Amino acid sequence: LYTLSRSQDDFTMSFAFAAAASFLGALLSALGMGGGSVLILYLTMAAGMAQLEAQGINLVFFLPVAAVALFFHRRNGLVRWRLALPFGIFGCAGVYFGQRLALLAGSGLLGRLFGGFLLVIGLRELFSKGNRSTGGQEEKK
Repeated sequence: LYTLSRSQDDFTMSFAFAAAASFLGALLSALGMGGGSVLILYLTMAAGMAQLEAQGINLVFFLPVAAVALFFHRRNGLVRWRLALPFGIFGCAGVYFGQRLALLAGSGLLGRLFGGFLLVIGLRELFSKGNRSTGGQEEKK
């Protein structure tokens, strides 16, 4: 009975932690702050997943979000279809070659690079001046 209740407690705690990480990731995504970073941190630090696998899962999670964004941007007339095809082609090529490089680099190096990337982005956000909605430039009045 103890083993059964212990595993139930572990499941409940890990489910609550996963739900909190998901909520935080969704909240940060809605604010434009990269919820995928939260997902990768959760998968590597809390779930014990390798960096390469965590980044792959993050990319899979991105696909439905991108589809919904494309639907709404298309509906609002914000998609430039003449540019979409070249970006799509180069994007697919970038995914292929990026995946190859990631396999060569290995999880250890990827983890360190990702940590450094988060540090640089965090410091940039912390110490940057200006209005983010205008790309850091003051609005003209």
